[in-house]
Amino acid sequence: MASTSNMFLYSLSILPPAAITQAVLGAFSGKKQQEIVVAQGSRLTLLRPDASQAKVQTVLSHDVFGIIRSLASFRLAGSSKDYIIVGSDSGRITILDYNPTLNKFNRVHLETFGKSGVRRVIPGQYLACDPKGRACLIASVEKNKLVYVLNRNAQAELTISSPLEAHKAHCLVFALVALDVGYENPIFACLEVDYGEADQDPTGKAYEEIEKMLVYYELDLGLNHVVRKWAEPVDRTANCLFQVPGGTDGPSGVLVCAEDSVYYRHSGKPSHRIPIPRRKGAVEDPNRKRTIVSGVMHKMRGAFFFLLQSEDGDLFKVTLEHDDGGVNRIKIKYFDTVPLATSLCILKSGFLFVAAETGNHHFYQFEKLGDDDEEVEYTSENYDPDPTDSLEPAYFHPRAPENIALVESIDSMNPLIDAKIANLTDDDAPQIYTVCGTGARSTFRTLKHGLETTEIVSSELPGVPSAVWTTKLTSEDDYDAYIILSFTNGTLVLSIGETVEEVSDTGFLSSAPTLAVQQLGDDGLIQVHPKGIRHIRADRRVSEWPAPQHRSIVAATTNSRQVAVALSSGEIVYFEMDSDGQLAEFEEKKEMTGTVTCLSLGEVPEGRVRSSFLAVGCDDSTVRILSLDPDSTLESKSVQALTSPPSSLCIMAMVDSTSGSLDPATSSRTTLYLHIGLYSGVYLRTVLDTVTGELTDTRTRFLGPKPVKLFKVVAQGQTAVLALSSRPWLGYSNPLGGTQGGGQYMLTPLSYPALEFGWTFSSEQCPEGMVGVQGQNLRIFTIEKLTENLQQESIPLAYTPRKMLRHPEQPVFYTVEADNNTLSPITKDTLLAAAADKPRQNGETAEEKELDAQLLAPEEFGYPRGTGHWASCIHVVDPVATKSILQRIELTENEAAFSIAAVSFSSQDDELFLVVGTGKDVVLSPRSSTCGYIHIYRFLEDGKQLEFIHKTRVEEPPMALLGFQGRLLAGIGKEIRIFDLGMKQLLRKAQASVVPNLVVGLQTQGSRIIVSDVQESVVYVVYKYQDNRLVAFCDDVVPRYTTCTAMVDYESVVGGDKFGNLWIVRCPEKASAEADEDPAGGHLLHERSYLQGTPNRLALQAHFYPQDIPTSITKTTLVPGGRDALVWTGLQGTVGLLVPFVSREDVDFFQSLEGHMRSEEGGMLAGRDHLVYRGYYVPVKGVIDGDLCERFGLLGGEARGRVARELDRSIREVERKIADMRSRVAY
Repeated sequence: MASTSNMFLYSLSILPPAAITQAVLGAFSGKKQQEIVVAQGSRLTLLRPDASQAKVQTVLSHDVFGIIRSLASFRLAGSSKDYIIVGSDSGRITILDYNPTLNKFNRVHLETFGKSGVRRVIPGQYLACDPKGRACLIASVEKNKLVYVLNRNAQAELTISSPLEAHKAHCLVFALVALDVGYENPIFACLEVDYGEADQDPTGKAYEEIEKMLVYYELDLGLNHVVRKWAEPVDRTANCLFQVPGGTDGPSGVLVCAEDSVYYRHSGKPSHRIPIPRRKGAVEDPNRKRTIVSGVMHKMRGAFFFLLQSEDGDLFKVTLEHDDGGVNRIKIKYFDTVPLATSLCILKSGFLFVAAETGNHHFYQFEKLGDDDEEVEYTSENYDPDPTDSLEPAYFHPRAPENIALVESIDSMNPLIDAKIANLTDDDAPQIYTVCGTGARSTFRTLKHGLETTEIVSSELPGVPSAVWTTKLTSEDDYDAYIILSFTNGTLVLSIGETVEEVSDTGFLSSAPTLAVQQLGDDGLIQVHPKGIRHIRADRRVSEWPAPQHRSIVAATTNSRQVAVALSSGEIVYFEMDSDGQLAEFEEKKEMTGTVTCLSLGEVPEGRVRSSFLAVGCDDSTVRILSLDPDSTLESKSVQALTSPPSSLCIMAMVDSTSGSLDPATSSRTTLYLHIGLYSGVYLRTVLDTVTGELTDTRTRFLGPKPVKLFKVVAQGQTAVLALSSRPWLGYSNPLGGTQGGGQYMLTPLSYPALEFGWTFSSEQCPEGMVGVQGQNLRIFTIEKLTENLQQESIPLAYTPRKMLRHPEQPVFYTVEADNNTLSPITKDTLLAAAADKPRQNGETAEEKELDAQLLAPEEFGYPRGTGHWASCIHVVDPVATKSILQRIELTENEAAFSIAAVSFSSQDDELFLVVGTGKDVVLSPRSSTCGYIHIYRFLEDGKQLEFIHKTRVEEPPMALLGFQGRLLAGIGKEIRIFDLGMKQLLRKAQASVVPNLVVGLQTQGSRIIVSDVQESVVYVVYKYQDNRLVAFCDDVVPRYTTCTAMVDYESVVGGDKFGNLWIVRCPEKASAEADEDPAGGHLLHERSYLQGTPNRLALQAHFYPQDIPTSITKTTLVPGGRDALVWTGLQGTVGLLVPFVSREDVDFFQSLEGHMRSEEGGMLAGRDHLVYRGYYVPVKGVIDGDLCERFGLLGGEARGRVARELDRSIREVERKIADMRSRVAY
């Protein structure tokens, strides 16, 4: 078989993963300010918390093309800058430092120690740094530990030693932390288990007696080797360690967290133990033990405390009382409840960052430290430190947060369980509808492409204005003074102050419409109207230039020193301001061939007296560039032919990504661009050569069906272009350098109503705003964030979503949700009623009994737990009109819903029914259940309400349902069955066992059915109507643990598996044709099976490892006029795209670009080989990594030149090809 594939796809990510696996705190910029570095999938992201605004800003996000397993920050003694150590799957330890001027991560060291991949015995899973920055220990799950000594050389550069080994065979590590020992020899503490004896003993007795040990490893800096210094048995359920401050700050040692208790341990010191308090309440199980899942230690002047989080999300404050190096007692008390976290970070500025395990990440501000509240405090004096002794349980009542207040919630769609793409709002582009999150924090989210806008003013006007401008009075002013509105028969002037009011003595002509307004020179104003130009001086003197007789002005453009107008006769009149502030007319008029539709003068460049070009658009579909230099005034320099007449022009200088290096000192070099809007709704951006006036490097984009109008505005401190078509768009350069498309020119729609005209607006309250007219309304708005171009709207759901479904005709969605080990509402009510009837026990106050009976908000505190219980419901969601839940149907009798489909039954005159598959008493692992049910609901009120009809009992929970030829196709266990709808229950019509384990997905076209198995890829099945038989005719050779599938065409299927691969398989054409030819299927039935499978095998077309588990795949278009692409969503909140290539030429170009990028990036940041990484399980085939190609714009100037030369292109051409690939299909 040829090595090249005949199908090529380009992989892009639209939304990077949002799940944070780890977060570390440090001063990475070298300034006093603390920053947070988080690992999100394969990305390293630097977040900068802004204490004054109480917001978290993303500064940099860098894809390392490898799996980040562990992170740590450290600083060398005496320095003010933190470095980042990364443990990844590359078999290398990486030390990075952040360069704030270039806004990028630099690799300082890359030391290889083992094989690549996430392996049991290769270090990288655990990482700990000595608090004084002298050494770090990197450990594997089993056996191997390496210590690297960190130091600085004479040039004050960071050096790293050869690794020192601390290996021990048959030893499993559960947790690792560095002790704080001041400046004594660095010590690392581990939780270890030696399984050597248990491995040899077949009776299992040794396993019962196995001990978990707390082990100290000491790095002797003098002798330069590592010794195992101290080991002592701890509680067998111990799961994590926390460092206790030492040296001058505290007693040193560690906190060991185990099930139901927290211990203090240190070599040669007495041990202490406290219980982990349990929630008290009528619906809580009093015997459920808690464990600590995450925590943080915070040092303040002369004191320190711990915040430890249990698996319910409750934070406990732990303090130690110590003197002269010994601990007297430890205390624990309830602090507050936050979402379950993978990492907690406490900032010195008084904030708490919670990297949530699921759902949005939270940023809290400390109100107080919980020292003086009434919470019960438990101290270690009352408890025995021996782990074998049983502990008297401690209890507390959870309450609303008092000590911390939420100031910002950072959007995260992790885990993203299902998604559908549909255009329900009649926009140009479809929206992405997703269900994500777990438990009570799960949400239904709508993703729309657009920048978020904040409206400041929206007021109605007396008529319908055609245009709006704002102007200052003098060139020194910071803010605008007037808003000028032009109507068909006159002009209205409003002054901007505390309020906006009409003024009449401004010198503006109010009886005619206005074409342009400009603040001219130092203190003059210009008003252009159809009959002439009015020049208003600061002392209110007015001079007029009248238009020639029988001619009127049809278009005008101005800047602070020049004015150009076009007359109805096709002539262009040009004015320049002379030395005494008068407008001087240039004696010759330039005649154009057609009618002029639009004009544009650029701004006057700094230090010059004039802009040297005038752009003229004519109705013969051309744009001409005229020179304005004194010796060649109004001479034509260049001409550009267009596909339709131009409706708007705008010459402006913008920051350019191609202008050399990423260094801000040089990247402030700007390029002059001519932006062109056409009557056909197309927008063009072309580079205008400042010397010759040539137009080069044209990029086009279709914005909408209306003519495009262009305006220069300011957004977030940078010059941007506002383009108005059927919706408003903003063109700007991406402020996130170093990330995807960093510094690239972006064109993004605004999530705002369509405007007819726009202009910049600046006042004290709103220094960077925009003003626009929409119908009869005047609207003023600002754009806060340029970094997020997907807007999320969320509707809260009740439990963890399992599947979602869109109504085939109405804009309504249905979700099925289920939570395991959670009490259902009926059980809760029963428990509460029983508690209310029960008499008070001795010593229980009425207040306590009342607290027991209260039910807390589940969004904050989660649901009460109960082993073996399921809580499940069906929701009807309207994301468009009411943006709310329309109906909720709770499932009873411990049923849990897993699948959903809308089926139109032929036997019921094609009426649509909602079908839900549920399971009773389901145990997830090992898989078992009492039985399954299929519920049937009827749609009422256009699908806004559901009515239960009946349910049918089946042997196992149906995990996949699908409407098939007017009947219901259900995947039940290993079988697929066809049902029809009866009066009392479903009637079984046909069945076949086609997969070995469990059917998890069904797709269909015609009479072909694609069945996915939980671990054996997909099987192609055909339904033979005459014989009423289901026959499998093609299956796969690779066991793929399928998570989702979609049909690309009649023969091919794209799918994802639970190891994070995307693949496309295709059925051989001959087998496909044969399966459909034979009407009775006799030939298929008697065909010999091949190697215990079906007669035919699927061929692999494409394979790619995006490092996120695909949960849904859809074939759709995302942008108006774009090509079809495969949009997939990943569990961690990723949204990605696979785009088919059209021409072989493009494939060759991007393949060689990808090859050069692999070598240029100097090995990826974490030292992982890109080709091996993208082919983690199966070698990558037929897919080009667009995310790597897009890093081309972030290479240094020399490297970019080198790659472009190798490709025989200019840098601009390469950038244009990369940008086109994205803008044609995605955002």
